[in-house]
Amino acid sequence: MHPQLPLSFGLKDSATFATFVSGPNAEALASLTRLTGSAWEPHVYLWGTSGTGKSHLLQAICHAAGERDTTSVYLPLASLEQFPCTVLDGLENLAIVCIDDVECIAQREDWELALRNLFERIQETRSSLIIAGNAPSSELGLALPQLESRLAGCLLLSLKPLPETERTQALRLRATHRGLNLSGDVERYLLRHFGEPLGNLFEALDILDTASLAAQRKLTVPFVRDTLKAAGFGESG
Repeated sequence: MHPQLPLSFGLKDSATFATFVSGPNAEALASLTRLTGSAWEPHVYLWGTSGTGKSHLLQAICHAAGERDTTSVYLPLASLEQFPCTVLDGLENLAIVCIDDVECIAQREDWELALRNLFERIQETRSSLIIAGNAPSSELGLALPQLESRLAGCLLLSLKPLPETERTQALRLRATHRGLNLSGDVERYLLRHFGEPLGNLFEALDILDTASLAAQRKLTVPFVRDTLKAAGFGESG
């Protein structure tokens, strides 16, 4: 693996294709599951608002690549403030490169140039590059026109928020994956207070999973409320 990449950029074990509820995003999901890393694929720009599942899907691609012994990396730019842009050097030697949070480097010309150069190198190695952001490329506020044009020339996929019924399905699927049994009262409480964005809901579930195992307690509404409050996890509604 790339010698400069910190170990903290590991993949969440819950972020797989099997645990992604597609809802209105079935077409985007189908396109991403076709990325194999065994042959050159068009570069992809995946965008959507917070909580639509971009990070989940990028990590799912890397999980699937690992199952096929295909080299890959997941790189969230939101976590790279303490690292130089040279962290992108050499990534073209991997079969699949997934870069998240591209909006975080807008107006940082050294990072924008480094990413544009990675585009060029990956074009030569014929690796697969998947980049995710929170808006269309023209609305990212990038300083480098060449980077914006590279993103605009990718296969463009957008993600839409899940409607309420699919959010419930996503919560149940994630809970089942973690071996958690949620009562109807707990489901309704979580969806009412932590359901937007969806990533917020999943983060709350991760906290509860750890706490319930430590305390050997079932998830009840009082336990959920007190645990998340103690963790400083704010309600969204």
